[in-house]
Amino acid sequence: MLKLFGSLRPAAALLRTASAAQPSACLSTGPQQEQRTFYEFRTYSIRPDQNAAFLKLTNEKIHLRTKHSELIGYWSVEYGGLNQVFHVWKYDSYSQRAAVRAALAQDPSWISEYISKALPMLTSQHNEVNYLVPWSRLKSPPQQGGVYELASFQMRPGGPAVWGSAFQASMLSHDFPGYGKLLGAFHSEFGLLNRVHVLWWFESADHRAEFRHKAHTDARVVAAVRSSVVHLDSQENQLMFPCPFSPMK
Repeated sequence: MLKLFGSLRPAAALLRTASAAQPSACLSTGPQQEQRTFYEFRTYSIRPDQNAAFLKLTNEKIHLRTKHSELIGYWSVEYGGLNQVFHVWKYDSYSQRAAVRAALAQDPSWISEYISKALPMLTSQHNEVNYLVPWSRLKSPPQQGGVYELASFQMRPGGPAVWGSAFQASMLSHDFPGYGKLLGAFHSEFGLLNRVHVLWWFESADHRAEFRHKAHTDARVVAAVRSSVVHLDSQENQLMFPCPFSPMK
């Protein structure tokens, strides 16, 4: 019996040593979120026969919603999702959002004039909570008009501690030479985790196609993308037009 326990001690010690040597940082998401401000991304899918009616109603009644909290932008999806709208709302805290939702539930004008009419026009709703990544600031487009692209990246588990630097280099390699105007980069907190959204602005869809072609021939962009893509599982792009009432337009 003594020999049996004696033979197990070295094995147990080796297991403890191996466990301690594991790169625990690979499961870390990096530093805690410093900013309390977050952005709620909402995507509504509209019944095809109600798309025009929904946009008209929202254009007329959006003031009933924006009196409660700040709207960053509201877009109609042109490519990458038919009969959809995408909108972004800013909140300073979760308690503020809870208070806003409670106030909306008690707002008779909002209920009778908008939401009761809008909900039957929808087929689904989806939302996510996102924070700006540490190196990004929310910017305004250089001019009104143009088109917006929402590029969504599903990164491999590990968080910004693993892929943050490579992803930043990839995005900035497009932004600095002017292959697109980077308006903001966001990291998901609720919804699909390890998801990053990047909002771009272009003068037109044709300009976007032209700049994308140029970027593919830029050795610096190609190298940065290759370093980042090893952390990528999937990607989805949407081209969007701002609605007339959108603050970003």
